[in-house]
Amino acid sequence: MRVVITGAAGFIGSHLSETLLDRGHSVIGIDNLLTGDRENVAHLRDRDFQLIIHDVTRYIDVAGPVDLVLHWASPASPIDYLELPIPTLKVGALGTHNALGLAKAKGARFVLASTSEVYGDPLEHPQKETYWGNVNPIGPRGVYDEAKRFAEAITVAYHRHHGLDAKIIRIFNTYGPRMRIHDGRAVPTFIGQALRGEDVTIFGDGSQTRSFCYVTDLVEGILRLADSNTNDPVNVGNPHEMSIAEIAQTIIRMTGSSSQLVFKPLPTDDPKVRRPDITRAREILGWEPKVPLEEGLTTTIAYFRTKI
Repeated sequence: MRVVITGAAGFIGSHLSETLLDRGHSVIGIDNLLTGDRENVAHLRDRDFQLIIHDVTRYIDVAGPVDLVLHWASPASPIDYLELPIPTLKVGALGTHNALGLAKAKGARFVLASTSEVYGDPLEHPQKETYWGNVNPIGPRGVYDEAKRFAEAITVAYHRHHGLDAKIIRIFNTYGPRMRIHDGRAVPTFIGQALRGEDVTIFGDGSQTRSFCYVTDLVEGILRLADSNTNDPVNVGNPHEMSIAEIAQTIIRMTGSSSQLVFKPLPTDDPKVRRPDITRAREILGWEPKVPLEEGLTTTIAYFRTKI
């Protein structure tokens, strides 16, 4: 296949690019490097990979045939929402519109990277794809939550109105090499603090939960969804739920750090719980996560040691 990936120089986009190349496909990456990094795809430059520096909120055109469009462009961390609220909204709306337009023009399949954040601070637990969510549209996280909810709505509209073969993946917390160490998400923040021997910062009392999925498991789920016949949203994540305090303590132990936990106020609208119901992924895609947490953390910690 000839595949276009928006956000290809980002954390997940770079792993997607690498895996598709390993499977014999041609990849055209599009990224404006707002939160992506050329270094993430530098090792791909001698392969059938092209990186185009372009802002997807502007018209997208790619010469030649395209079989699959993977729309992964978006800031995706709490720090980004605060520093880049308008670009976050624009890439969810204009960027998704332009990526869908490319897929429609080329007759390509389309996969949208959505997020568990469409569920907001959920009143249903675990979260099924049928749950509509509990989102504050005017809160600080609303710029990301609502950008992704709009992205889902326009993707479904293109499927229903234009007959586009469009798919939606709802991604739950993912971790692994090539995350940005200062992006504000739990795993890279805790690893960075632990490796530097600093206090590990917990927001709230640490009882809020997350479910962490290693990036290679996520990529496998994405590509299975791309090959599937479903056009309904599918949760892809690890249903093993643990508290933020537990993941912090695990990272301190695995890094051999002497760091202590320190507690700060919980940010506005921070979800209290997060765990995917992956029944649909199991039944439709034959997918479930394989990489145990400590195995994934070992690789991730080794990566961050090279960055600190």
